[in-house]
Amino acid sequence: MKRGFYTIMTAQFCSSLADNALFVVAVELLRSRGAPEWQAAALVPMFALFYVVLAPFVGAFADARPKGEVMFISNAIKVAGCLLMLTPIHPLLAYSLVGLGAAAYSPAKYGILTELLPPSQLVKANGWIEGLTIASIILGVVLGGQLVGPTVAGWLQRLDVPGVDVLHLRSPAEAAIVGLVAVYALAAVFNLHIPRTTAPLRHLPANPLALLGDFWRNNTRLWRDHLGQISLATTTLFWGVSGNLRYIVLAWAAAALGYGTTQASSLVGVVAIGTAVGAVVASLRMRLDMAPRVMPLGVAMGVLVVLMNLIDNVWVAAPFLVLLGALGGFLVVPMNALLQHRGHNLMGAGRSIAVQNFNEQACILGLGFLYSAATGAGLSAFGAITAFGALVALAMWGIQRWHAANLRRYPHELERLFEIARRDDLHG
Repeated sequence: MKRGFYTIMTAQFCSSLADNALFVVAVELLRSRGAPEWQAAALVPMFALFYVVLAPFVGAFADARPKGEVMFISNAIKVAGCLLMLTPIHPLLAYSLVGLGAAAYSPAKYGILTELLPPSQLVKANGWIEGLTIASIILGVVLGGQLVGPTVAGWLQRLDVPGVDVLHLRSPAEAAIVGLVAVYALAAVFNLHIPRTTAPLRHLPANPLALLGDFWRNNTRLWRDHLGQISLATTTLFWGVSGNLRYIVLAWAAAALGYGTTQASSLVGVVAIGTAVGAVVASLRMRLDMAPRVMPLGVAMGVLVVLMNLIDNVWVAAPFLVLLGALGGFLVVPMNALLQHRGHNLMGAGRSIAVQNFNEQACILGLGFLYSAATGAGLSAFGAITAFGALVALAMWGIQRWHAANLRRYPHELERLFEIARRDDLHG
């Protein structure tokens, strides 16, 4: 890998570690303040909100400035969101600001991969970044669970740190948030050491509203590309479901196993362990042009989600969740790499990642608000799991049929696109 790749990976790991720990801490913060359960479920769509609203702008912003600088600014926004959670501002609003930072961070962290590396290394690079992201999920949810647990929380609240006592921390969750600010600061240090690539910067237009039309054209181009549309549909569905599954596993563990936040967060980590294994295996065995072959795993993943309802024993749940995560990791790594490759060739790295984020986070947002509304209306965790599993299985089957139809109707066009994916010298 080229110089700077591992600096990018380290910065991504630290930032994602804090993101995932903060999610668990935010759930506990709302519960400690007596908020209704639907507000905890609403954390997922609130985090996704700015990914959707600002999608036309964050991609162009990532292409207009050095991506290490963009990642540093984004981390600063996340820190501001954390600190707002310690004020009288509602935690959901403060958490949405952290989502704004993440929305600006994503086009830079993924976009720099296509600027730095040729197509032959994109699947491997995605295996690295997804593997480390998933490792950060494992450690992040466990860290978040421990930070709000009685042992660590009590120690944090007893710490005598100059300047921190003025915040009047009243709960373990508030003390945990202060600790996570330090993790974001560590990520910012690595952001400052990310090297500048040779990719030319694309200046922002004088009128920012012009970006709306540019974004819409880019979105349309990717959906009309006969290979890009399949990878975009697959990753949109995968992240839409898995983004909400993170909270659903917490709710399921409480309903089926009687677990609290600290114990349930460990099961989210178990899913992530499986995803990391699947991501690593995919990065070693898959090539860019082989990506569409993994789609049947999406159908199998949906079926396994439904079967979660039959489990009421943690010794059965743990290996089951590892298998579920492994299927997801093997599915998303090659599809993500293929989508980045097509987007880079069609419109540029930052803009293509913004289009990808818009679609994926819109799916998370829509499904998250549906789940929050259903929870408020009394839908059980078991009912939500059944609905999500059936949705992903049926939708992935439909995407498979879509790709098969493309192969019949546009065989020469798809062969040309696959040839571009096989050759580094044709990378745009």
